Amino acid sequence: MTLDYLNKIKNIKEVCKIIGEPPRKNKVIMCHGTFDIVHPGHIRHLTYAKEKASILIASVTADKFISKGKDRPYVPHELRAKNLAALEMVDYVIIDYNETPIKNLSTIKPEYFAKGFEYRKDGIHPKTKEEIKAVSSYGGEVIFSPGDIVYSSTHLLTIHKPKISLDKQLAIMESENVTSDDLLNTLHNLKNIKVHVVGDTIVDKYSYCSLLGSTTKTPTFSVKLESSKVFVGAAGVVAKHLRSLGADVTFTTVLGNDDLKDFVMKDLSQLDIKINPIIDQTRSTTQKERFWTDGYKLLQVDIVDNSIVSENILKEIYDHIKKEKSEVVIFSDFKHGIFQKETIKFLTKAIYPKALKVADTQVSNRWGNILDFKNFDIILPNEKEARFALRDQDTGIRPLGAILYKKSKAKYLILKLGSKGIIIYRQTSEHPRDIFILDSSVEKLVDALGAGDAMLAATSLAFKYSNNIISSSIIGNLAAAAACETPGNDPISIDAIENKILKNMEKS
Repeated sequence: MTLDYLNKIKNIKEVCKIIGEPPRKNKVIMCHGTFDIVHPGHIRHLTYAKEKASILIASVTADKFISKGKDRPYVPHELRAKNLAALEMVDYVIIDYNETPIKNLSTIKPEYFAKGFEYRKDGIHPKTKEEIKAVSSYGGEVIFSPGDIVYSSTHLLTIHKPKISLDKQLAIMESENVTSDDLLNTLHNLKNIKVHVVGDTIVDKYSYCSLLGSTTKTPTFSVKLESSKVFVGAAGVVAKHLRSLGADVTFTTVLGNDDLKDFVMKDLSQLDIKINPIIDQTRSTTQKERFWTDGYKLLQVDIVDNSIVSENILKEIYDHIKKEKSEVVIFSDFKHGIFQKETIKFLTKAIYPKALKVADTQVSNRWGNILDFKNFDIILPNEKEARFALRDQDTGIRPLGAILYKKSKAKYLILKLGSKGIIIYRQTSEHPRDIFILDSSVEKLVDALGAGDAMLAATSLAFKYSNNIISSSIIGNLAAAAACETPGNDPISIDAIENKILKNMEKS
């Protein structure tokens, strides 16, 4: 059901058509701001503005131009616009896709532009002076609302952040005309998409222990081994996720000539994954063993060789990529020998021109440069990898991602922020919105290992089917959440993602 107050949300052309050109019989006043958390100060300001004119237009700054803090805005602009539209004193709401309100002020030409009293109490700010100049140029007037108490959305958010993750997701879906049924339809049409995964295999071993205490002579923990479980991880589990979701999967990787190689081959073949194992007699199959006690990781022991593979092996990988002509090619880089700047250039040339090209770097104790993967369709770095690629420790996370997106020349970038969710970047030429923030959908964290792999697999398949980065990112985000809610690194299922979609439908 469409609520009447949502009709108040208009674009600039619609507002100008409704109010007409000045001079007007019904005078117009405009307020502009972030309105991240609508608080009593906002209500007083808007009420005061409404008393000065017949028509009150509230203008909301678009998300991409807000830089008040690392996690701001907390509420996406679609929801902020709805919050203002629900207020009786507000007649129309617009989302301003410009860095300042000056362009819209010059277009709408309101008789009055209302600012909060705090904008003049310590002298007029240079930006406010620019706004005064713009309003004065067509004969309008800037007025300041009275008041002696300044409320701060930033301060309120430090006290308590409302739980609106689902509301944010639904607002984005509504703005992009994506429904829950669309998500379910995409999810059930991922079968038989031909995918070629190329990347490093890691065997993950979980050894669960009970703590006996510390030794008497040295500060060493003494533990008793209770049980162990072994998983195929890294690019191998990406292949398993894809197969579990219904894809026709080919996996090309480099393995050592050892028992771990046999384990990998057997594990993947049981899932009917076509394997191109390239055996390197000079290295061992990578293994990472983690020792856990009472839910805490005590120690990690790695068997690993990070040297670059030989030219002969690289040529073999190239030939496999060239031969497959897959619909989707995923380069899954864990920095264990296959990918570096020059090998990426070489291997990318072998990809079938019509294939969807996806690249992901996941490195915990080594550096991988996501910018080596130029001109890919989708890249999925995390914040640490983004900062390394740009050599930038200080820029806010949203503008940092925007810089990385531009330099990468990717069609889409999904910046992974761990427990804070993801940010999606796309080109602005066809859309008014180019940045989307999705909070994490994890309800109860059990084990975050493999969340990025599940996201990579689900997002890639969903995008190949839907060609919609928003719906595919939502599905990928839900897949990552489902992976976090189960121990170990088992492949994600369609049922697990579907259950999350259905739960969200029940809550919404």
